[in-house]
Amino acid sequence: MTAFIPYAPLNTLKPFGPDIWTVDGPEIRMDYGPSSIPFPTRMTVVRLAGGGLWLHSPVAPEETLLAAIDRLGRVAWLVAPNSLHYWYVADWQRRYPAARTLAVPGLADKAKRAFRIDAVVGEGATPLPEGLEAVLVPGTAVSEAVFFHRASRTVILTDLIENFEPQRVRGRFYRWLVRLSGAAHPNGKAPIDLRLTFWPRRRRVREAVATILGWDCERVVMAHGLPYAADGAAELRRAFDWAV
Repeated sequence: MTAFIPYAPLNTLKPFGPDIWTVDGPEIRMDYGPSSIPFPTRMTVVRLAGGGLWLHSPVAPEETLLAAIDRLGRVAWLVAPNSLHYWYVADWQRRYPAARTLAVPGLADKAKRAFRIDAVVGEGATPLPEGLEAVLVPGTAVSEAVFFHRASRTVILTDLIENFEPQRVRGRFYRWLVRLSGAAHPNGKAPIDLRLTFWPRRRRVREAVATILGWDCERVVMAHGLPYAADGAAELRRAFDWAV
């Protein structure tokens, strides 16, 4: 039995705005000290101006999903958006060897599974596709690249906002943990342990967050929990109050 009731159907492209889709994947377990914690997964897919696809935080590949992706367009980019969300990139690279891979700094050294990295966010002139903007939020244990898709006015994150709905969490212990961390809907944000890893670099974090809050945002999608389909700018201001 999983700890989180999934956002069914899984492995299915779900429209989230103009030329942007979400895909809810299977639950995984993330190492946390001597144990592990269950997490739902989500990928975001953007169709670029030239028709290519940009895949953010790829979930475990599954044949029905791969077929749907192939019908949608050509996979041009794979994105490992933070120091934790990279595991399945290697699998997608095997399926789409011509796709370029974008990652955060230092991931080549930290990753526990090898994969090819073609470009790094925040190092020189990052080659972003037309219609996307990015900023790096630098942490100590974790750094995260945050993206803005202008056509849909969507900010795309992984862990800098988590928004778990308590009613979808099975088990009293996990519900308590979600609320304690500060990542519970409707007031989701980065969990407290993650926020603390950004404290030593707070000046640079504050500058990055200012850039994010300056985007003309209507929607927010994250890897874990309920996305915000409206009032995105207000949700960002609330969720990032710890960093401004």
